[in-house]
Amino acid sequence: MVIISQSTHSDFDKREYCGAFGIYSFSGKNVANDIYFGLMYLQHRGQDSAGASTSDGKKISTVRGLGFVPEVLNPKAIESMPGHTGIGHTRYPTIGAGGAEDAQPFMAEVNGKKFALAHNGNISNYGKARKMMEDGGANFCSTCDAELILAAYIKEYNKKPDFFEAARALMGTLDGSYSVVFITDSGELIAFRDPHSIRPLCWGQDEDKIVFASESVALNIIKCPLIGDVAPGEVFVVSKEGVKRKIVAGDKPRHCMFEYVYFARPDSKIDGKWVYAVRSNLGRALARAAPVKADVVVAVPDTARSAVEGYSQESGIPVAEGLIKNRYIGRTFIMPSQKKREDAVRLKLNAVKHVVEGKRVVLIDDSIVRGTTMGPIVKLVRDAGAKEIHLRITCPPIMAPCFYGVDIPTYKELIATRKSVEEIRKAVGADSLVYQTMDGLVQAIGMKKEELCTGCLDEAYPTEIGIDIAKKMKAAGNKEGIRAWEEKE
Repeated sequence: MVIISQSTHSDFDKREYCGAFGIYSFSGKNVANDIYFGLMYLQHRGQDSAGASTSDGKKISTVRGLGFVPEVLNPKAIESMPGHTGIGHTRYPTIGAGGAEDAQPFMAEVNGKKFALAHNGNISNYGKARKMMEDGGANFCSTCDAELILAAYIKEYNKKPDFFEAARALMGTLDGSYSVVFITDSGELIAFRDPHSIRPLCWGQDEDKIVFASESVALNIIKCPLIGDVAPGEVFVVSKEGVKRKIVAGDKPRHCMFEYVYFARPDSKIDGKWVYAVRSNLGRALARAAPVKADVVVAVPDTARSAVEGYSQESGIPVAEGLIKNRYIGRTFIMPSQKKREDAVRLKLNAVKHVVEGKRVVLIDDSIVRGTTMGPIVKLVRDAGAKEIHLRITCPPIMAPCFYGVDIPTYKELIATRKSVEEIRKAVGADSLVYQTMDGLVQAIGMKKEELCTGCLDEAYPTEIGIDIAKKMKAAGNKEGIRAWEEKE
């Protein structure tokens, strides 16, 4: 069944996850430069802060701060981080205030052994888990869940100094999504993934190095062959003794569908699936589900471009670049008020008048969440002279909050929970509006539905805590200014 009309979430109000990177050089080469390159290819996953830590087998060197990767990891910073193993991170905050104190990696020490950790994901029982640790005497210097993961890990490691067993115990305590990389001052690199492998974490290896990253493109840039993905609940320990790996708490995979729809780069391979191919399939599915007579297919840049190609190939309608993105307007313009969002649309996009004027336009975007920017985008194309605008969305309607890494904290902010499809079509000013179906999404990704996390679409959350939070939010809402997973009671 085709869903017609609904919510909008464009390039201007989507909130990204983080990017994590870890590397170990078997030959003892300094890895800081490779971390820099890897993070440059993960910059799209987080633009608020960046950081890196390296170990030379004796000490850990760390640089972190607010800003883009080149601003934080400048040449002087890279020179200050010697070591044969290291980790790096780019961050968008889905938890905490997002200040400099929340930048990753985080450092901690237990019984003289030092650790530095970074992760991609979101701890859904963060508030309660943190309160429990604080009641037990733990002190925190940030509002970031990466610090909580590190504190929980070293607490278990202190009980039994075994990297695998500490990870196993942590997985029984913390709920949510987490793809973790960390190093020790004695030179080990450890990587693991939550029991449902919600967030991506791939790995590759050659004769000199082993690398872990949120996306395969980070391996491409440093010419490290991709081997595969860290399995649900799997732990890697890399040291002078070689590479050891063990599944300590594996469960059924529930990979985030939004990685394929929006977050990952199209040239990445996520859990065995090429993102470009998935997005092209999403476009094809839309063309088959809701054919329309039109003259041109236009993408809302950038993530819809692959889908546009698939739509065009399936429908026979030619593609044209009818919207041009200003690449020199950064995250400063992801702003809270509607007036500022409309300004952001005009600053970030410009319609190509001779491409759309007098034409019936199929306009494709990846998803709709809050419903705040699609209206101005449609108006931009209409003002450029488009005769008809047929809006097509490659993701089904976003109907529920996410507790695993996408910053969608409440039901009330989602337009799909407040308006009918037809009401939204009228609100955004499109002549028609069609959404991807759940079946179309699943088939395009090429996995079984039960292998995907679709909680934000149908409340089929992968963990019991997520299900419980959603029920409580529906019944009572959540506290003003606090995300549901941050609540301590």
